[in-house]
Amino acid sequence: MELVTAVLGDHGQRPKDDYAVVTAVTELGHGKPQFYSTPEVISFCRKWRLPTNHVWLFSTRKSATSFFAAYDALCEEGTATPVCKALDEIADISVPGSKDHVMVQGEILEGLVARIVSRESSVQMEEVLRNFPIPSLDGGDSDLGPSLRDICAANRSDEKQQIKSLLENVGSSMCPDHRDWFGYSGLEAQSRNADKSVVTHFLQAHPTDYATKKLQEMIGLMKRKNFSASFKSYWNYQKVDSLSNDNLCYKMVIHVYSDSVFRRYQQEMRKNQELWPLYRGFFVDVNLFKANNKKAAELSKDSNTLLRNINGALDSSLSSKDGLADEDSNLMVKLKFLTYKIRTFLIRNGLSTLFKDGPSAYRTYYLRQMKIWGTSASKQKELTKMLDEWAVYIRRKYQNKQLPSSTYLSEAEPFLEQYAKRSPANQALIGAAGDLVQTENFLAILDAQRDEEGDLQPERGTAPSSPTSTSLDVVSKTEGLIVFFPGIPGCAKSALCEQILNTPGGLGDNRPLHSLMGDRTKGRYWQKVADERKKKPFRITLADKNAPNEEVWRQIEDMCGMTKAAAVPVIPDSEGTDSNPFSLEALAVFMFRVLQRVNHPGNLDKASPNAGYILLMFYNLYDGKVCTFNEKLFQLLLEYTKLSMFINKLISVPKRI
Repeated sequence: MELVTAVLGDHGQRPKDDYAVVTAVTELGHGKPQFYSTPEVISFCRKWRLPTNHVWLFSTRKSATSFFAAYDALCEEGTATPVCKALDEIADISVPGSKDHVMVQGEILEGLVARIVSRESSVQMEEVLRNFPIPSLDGGDSDLGPSLRDICAANRSDEKQQIKSLLENVGSSMCPDHRDWFGYSGLEAQSRNADKSVVTHFLQAHPTDYATKKLQEMIGLMKRKNFSASFKSYWNYQKVDSLSNDNLCYKMVIHVYSDSVFRRYQQEMRKNQELWPLYRGFFVDVNLFKANNKKAAELSKDSNTLLRNINGALDSSLSSKDGLADEDSNLMVKLKFLTYKIRTFLIRNGLSTLFKDGPSAYRTYYLRQMKIWGTSASKQKELTKMLDEWAVYIRRKYQNKQLPSSTYLSEAEPFLEQYAKRSPANQALIGAAGDLVQTENFLAILDAQRDEEGDLQPERGTAPSSPTSTSLDVVSKTEGLIVFFPGIPGCAKSALCEQILNTPGGLGDNRPLHSLMGDRTKGRYWQKVADERKKKPFRITLADKNAPNEEVWRQIEDMCGMTKAAAVPVIPDSEGTDSNPFSLEALAVFMFRVLQRVNHPGNLDKASPNAGYILLMFYNLYDGKVCTFNEKLFQLLLEYTKLSMFINKLISVPKRI
């Protein structure tokens, strides 16, 4: 089963509602465990009223080819709605999931799993759908008590109390004994951990049944090959009354960390077809006991008899099943979407590299990931721009204290939302953003962080608390705002300021607007702006003057700090050159505008003998900054100052007005 919650730490996107779905079913029976076919999973889940994911069946060469073509077309920008719509149109059979992905999870789609099935699957699926219709929702409106989030919110101060409250709300019929979580006779959770030598003793022990023999074979192989996995053992307090030095009971938890382990294990299965399949995570009850000679002989005899029977059954089943070789019947391909991978692999998994090794190492990390994925050149270019800006923003905000990966979306989603608003291309790159579920109200307050196995470990430092709104989010209406222009004469800043001043309602809130035109202000312009802001720090200041260098940006930074204001840079829309954020085409447009002016208050108009030379001087102020796009100029603002503390968002305006 896949458990999707917002109370266990962040993943690709926080779900709107907590839920679980069955992803696979295996049956031990006699011999090797077998995965249920997809029709068998559907019938099993509908019989027992268990939730399933959306399933599509492609039973012809045309539909199967169309499926992979659809994924290739949608893999970089696909979200739940268009992907589901496309697959519904090309699939031969579509079986909706128990939960609507958009309703409970959102638009960010992690991916698809493609599974090779037999030719008879379509007939089997149609039969299952006839025999097991969608279960009725009778009683669906019944009061089931407090939700997962309600329980966690009421017990935030202590994770153990959260667990206890959850178990109590489940009820004694489902969970009559809490000892697996809290130990026995008041023992602390730490005492649950058994000695690490349990695994060694387990591998050396004589197996009393076939299942134990196969588990020893699997775990022994993983240990010898140093596969990336953990093997943890805990005392089995359910059997505490029968424990003795000669009879020890444990629960062993096996957790496979990396996908690469499965590829390596599959290679071993080709060499040894009797190996049992490997699962991502599972636990087994282990009973280590001493037996006298007579008992040991009986167990050995029984085990050998069982082994012969099972081997005979396996030999008879080695022939192809439903026209598929045994290894093909379990073959699955994971197909993930870029909008999910951005959040999980490029942002979350890159946090440690970014904070420990810096932006350069982070860039190396994410470029390597995109190369491995085969990301298109255009998307790599867009992502490089976005991730560089993210790196500057989050390092400025958190300084040397790493953003916790368990709650990283509290910072990442508002950032992505604002980034997406700048252009349709950014919206397509990000997917759906801004629909952030706030987890701060129900996540347990911990004195430690979790390691990669989910266990707690002491923190090495605590990041600053994350408010509901970040500095990239909506500006408080009780604070001021400075709108400034890192531009060139002729970029239409005065026309834009005049348009804003003449617009009824201004910028849409009740703060007063104030504009200072540089060409009509005598004396030191930026000092005048600072003096005016001190008088009314809560108003919106339109700084109608070009702000072309780091010295000016630092003055704006100081004003933001002194008057508790945010800053908004307005940058002309220009693709730039290899060494300048403004293209030569943009420069030509600005020159054309200047040469159309008459009686300009700054005397920079068609009557000026050196107007073109002055514009070239302004243009060269930006030269050598290696800014190829206007967003790069925005990043430059953050690099040279601490304006990331104040900048609300970047505004890009057309260069032809």
